[in-house]
Amino acid sequence: MSDERALKDVLYQEFARIGKCLSSPKRLEILDLLSQSPKSVEGIAKNTGMTVANVSQHLQTLHNARLVNFKKQGNFVFYELADSTVSDFMTTFHNLSEKQLVQVQQIKKEFLNNNFEMDGLSLPELKKRMDNGEVLLLDVRPREEYEEAHIPDAVSIPIEELEEKLSSLPANIDVVAYCRGPYCLISVDAVELLKSKGINAFRLEKSVKDWMQFINQES
Repeated sequence: MSDERALKDVLYQEFARIGKCLSSPKRLEILDLLSQSPKSVEGIAKNTGMTVANVSQHLQTLHNARLVNFKKQGNFVFYELADSTVSDFMTTFHNLSEKQLVQVQQIKKEFLNNNFEMDGLSLPELKKRMDNGEVLLLDVRPREEYEEAHIPDAVSIPIEELEEKLSSLPANIDVVAYCRGPYCLISVDAVELLKSKGINAFRLEKSVKDWMQFINQES
């Protein structure tokens, strides 16, 4: 009996390493970013508003918990998720938090209310309209995230390039913009810009991973 108790104590101590690692909001944000594509320390710092030194400390903690790996490319160090199960866990973690925490539900509701005039599109609607050639799908994330994975037939125009490339968009067709999922505001900014220029635009709040899961269920 004592051997079983000792085994469980050691086992749950190891489990707690992951829990302790995930207790930081910034480390959770870093994992979300890395679920899109590998990123340099400097790139993560730019996306999160942290210093390079702080990002490095958080990445070291994540690495010690075996949640991320790194590789050197020239003078830069790039980090990536250690395994696809980390990304799957983050999706489950988000769903659990949204289901159990009233605060998360309120934040999402407030976000939706602030953008209530912004037309959204569901995945079935998107697929139907894309199959009929009725919409142009824009991926407004950074280019490296598009190159890592994207919805088939989506056109990559990062948000910072969108205004100067408006003239390249085909006329008389609706535009759907997407980014990293429901809590990402990049696609919101894109739709606002498109609408201000007289383009009929919609926001897809789902992510590339959501699309892949939807297609797998359809097949």
